[in-house]
Amino acid sequence: MEHKQQTLAVSRQNGHEELPAVTFDEFEIPSYDEWQAAVEKLLKGKPFDKSMFTKTYEGILFHPIYRLEDQKELTHPYTYPGLADKLRGAHASGYIHTPWSIAQRCDAKTISDANAMAAFELDKGSTVVSITTDSLTQQGIDPTDGTDETFIDTGVSLSTAEDVKALLKDIDVNKHEIELFGGPSAVNLISAVSIACKAAGLKSAELHGAIAADPIGSLLRFGKVNRPLDELYDDMAHTIHWAKAHAPNLKTVLVDADVYHNGGANGIQEAAYALHTALTYMRAMERRGIDVDTFCRHIRFHFSVGATFFMEIAKLRSIKMLWSQLVRHCGGDEEAQRINLYVSTSAFCQTVYDPYVNLLRAASQSFSAVVGGVDGMNVYPFDHCIRPSDEFSRRIARNIQIMEQHEFNFIQPVDPAGGSWYLEPLTEEFTEKSWAKFQELENMGGITEAIKAGKVQEAVHSILEDRFKKLATRQDRAVGNNMYPNMTEELLEVPEINKADLLKQRLDELAKQRKTADEKAIDEALQVLKDSDFSEPMSFIGAVKTALNAGATFGEITNALATDSQGESVSPIEAHRWTERYEKLRRTTEEFVAETGDNVHIFLANMGPIPQHKARADFVTSFMQVAAFDVALNNGFKTVEDAVAAALESKADVAIVCSTDDTYPELAPAVTKGIKAQRPEMKVFLAGAPSPELKEMCDAAGMDDYISVRSNCYETLLRMQQEKGMIK
Repeated sequence: MEHKQQTLAVSRQNGHEELPAVTFDEFEIPSYDEWQAAVEKLLKGKPFDKSMFTKTYEGILFHPIYRLEDQKELTHPYTYPGLADKLRGAHASGYIHTPWSIAQRCDAKTISDANAMAAFELDKGSTVVSITTDSLTQQGIDPTDGTDETFIDTGVSLSTAEDVKALLKDIDVNKHEIELFGGPSAVNLISAVSIACKAAGLKSAELHGAIAADPIGSLLRFGKVNRPLDELYDDMAHTIHWAKAHAPNLKTVLVDADVYHNGGANGIQEAAYALHTALTYMRAMERRGIDVDTFCRHIRFHFSVGATFFMEIAKLRSIKMLWSQLVRHCGGDEEAQRINLYVSTSAFCQTVYDPYVNLLRAASQSFSAVVGGVDGMNVYPFDHCIRPSDEFSRRIARNIQIMEQHEFNFIQPVDPAGGSWYLEPLTEEFTEKSWAKFQELENMGGITEAIKAGKVQEAVHSILEDRFKKLATRQDRAVGNNMYPNMTEELLEVPEINKADLLKQRLDELAKQRKTADEKAIDEALQVLKDSDFSEPMSFIGAVKTALNAGATFGEITNALATDSQGESVSPIEAHRWTERYEKLRRTTEEFVAETGDNVHIFLANMGPIPQHKARADFVTSFMQVAAFDVALNNGFKTVEDAVAAALESKADVAIVCSTDDTYPELAPAVTKGIKAQRPEMKVFLAGAPSPELKEMCDAAGMDDYISVRSNCYETLLRMQQEKGMIK
């Protein structure tokens, strides 16, 4: 089409300058086939299908380009935010009237530190009193029954009503949301917070946020619960009844998908397992006389947001739609269909080495969350996986959200992903696959049966191994870990923590509280918990509060409730981080060097001038430095004899020949023979993937290995450590 000339004259009307309308008539719209043909020319013979499509861990194929036609069959993009299936958001105005809550978690160990940290977070911009409890507290185990190892894990230790009073001292939980996780049962925490509110002159009726339990998630995380799930569902029903009557805006049920995410699961698994867990809880509550609408008003979902930017947006949008449809088909009203969705940035994706990259990860992941639509968010500090986070790292994490709300104005657009030619089809496919996985669980008899049979654990572990494999072969890249290691970095300082002293301090606190307790009243209250069936919904929380007011501990109450009960055990899903194997590799080398002064020494047999060998020398240098091996650099050798002499003089463990494919047939076998003739124990590698003919020549000369982009980096480096004696 000929270019249409347009006048640049500017007319003035009503005192305003108006530019002429801009059209794109001069541009032809290419067809998909024409675009593909142009791309295939640039690929120079590489297959289009293999080069331009990416298969994700969810089994979804990313296309190289998305067009308007890709969503022409979809109806969801034509709905409005807050309506229909909630795909475009649970609320019609998005964040405009109610921005997402900033729920920065406080993970201090002592009660006084956790209280101070929570107050500080609120003062600096957080809007939620979000406090992490340790694993003993979540399981209803007192520190007296734990060890210094079990006691020291992340989070505050709580055992009594007095502990909770001290934790919430001078914090207005009527004004601010509260977020506490009770493990398999939230009865103890809800009762203790209610007591603390009364003591502080606050109203339980104005509690809002979540003091919640996730029995199935806890079973998977810890591998056991001390009572049958049915009894824990009874607890859940009592907390919902209590909340409906005394704290109508409080969530008491949690479905936390972190146990799957941190185990390595893909997004489809996270969504399906979480949704079926929620359905299981809903069915259990219906059997206990709690209707769908009431249940849905007291449930919260929590997901982690991973590294694949657009996939995570699709995951969050899809979950809202799936939950809305599920609740509607179960008879829930419009309000019940609105999911309460909180997220965290991914702990699974954090790295110990080059930890400041964790800031970039957190920024990207939190942006995915905002676009996907959430009610609240926690951004993990960049040093979360390394040490107790300090004031600086927590401030940076908190400010990511504050900047997104107030500087980047992310609260303004409502469903910014709506209508995207890419995201709408991606969300649709994610939804279809998640629903298929959900139905698969139904056919297995439900999430609990699948967990007891080990099917869920096996499925999650399979994805984890796939992630590890792709990191090992560097199909996936973790900056500073399996790619581009920073050999000059100094690791963050980790403060020394005296576990025994912390445990002693905690036990002394409990002993001091016990001196003023009424032992007779405690025994009587615990006996009531053992003997009563609590058929009246309001009676159970009241009995627990009576025991706590007398001075009973969470552990004593938990044990009383578990009298004559058989707990349940399954294979747990262990928490991992994607780069943990590479971190162990590097740490093994560093510890060996510190202990012996030795290392795996690499000599680069760079052949010819710098342009001839540089690309491959840089590649293998970075490859070997992933495990912190010592690499001797040089500017190249003119002759084979010079290279062999220098390699032998270096007394290195491994010599790597670096040059070009054209020169390898002449140089590589000769260098290998020269080294092996005088020092056969020295390993000789070739940088690059040889042709069959070259490999035959090099193998005959004694070449030990070949390092290329197709190499398994992790297994190669691990084998080299074993040969050096770094691994006993």
